[in-house]
Amino acid sequence: MTNPSTSDGPADDRSEPLVSLPKPLRHELKDPIGPVETDPDALWAAAGDPIVTVGDVVTYHLLAAGRRPDVALVDGITKREAVDETIRETVTTGETVDVSNPQGTITAALAREVVAAIDDPDPVTIVVDGEEDLAALPAIVAAPNGASVVYGQPDEGMVRVTVTDEVRAEIRSLLARFDGDTEALFSILDR
Repeated sequence: MTNPSTSDGPADDRSEPLVSLPKPLRHELKDPIGPVETDPDALWAAAGDPIVTVGDVVTYHLLAAGRRPDVALVDGITKREAVDETIRETVTTGETVDVSNPQGTITAALAREVVAAIDDPDPVTIVVDGEEDLAALPAIVAAPNGASVVYGQPDEGMVRVTVTDEVRAEIRSLLARFDGDTEALFSILDR
């Protein structure tokens, strides 16, 4: 089932980026924020609740390990190539929400849908038109302590971030250095 965006405000404003990643910060996102796992079963055993996955391949591997993430963010792309149809179909089963989010940005719609999906007692997949690569950052800020945010580290494995006050503060500090309206972003994430 596909649900319309629950974003507030005019439709034209929902797809406009609130913040964008400045070039000087790109190098700070290269290193993993948490431990890198290659075994989906080991990752599930160590993961907290809720579990948020960012990326089609990560989501696919965790689904194959037998548990659906509470929140999954997918965009149909891995390593700048379209994922195969099996992965695409597998990761988009169940409740989905469509959101626009251009490359290198975080839109208000994406931030709002991440918050709504974390709060939803049922699993939700957010299908991003554009790019979901930065979605781990607002997910870490919005998720409760003890949650796990999992994203792919190209050619290495899956990064599992356990949300704590310290990690959240680090990510907020990083996001505060993005270009754009960081106050508006934090007002959405700090519900």
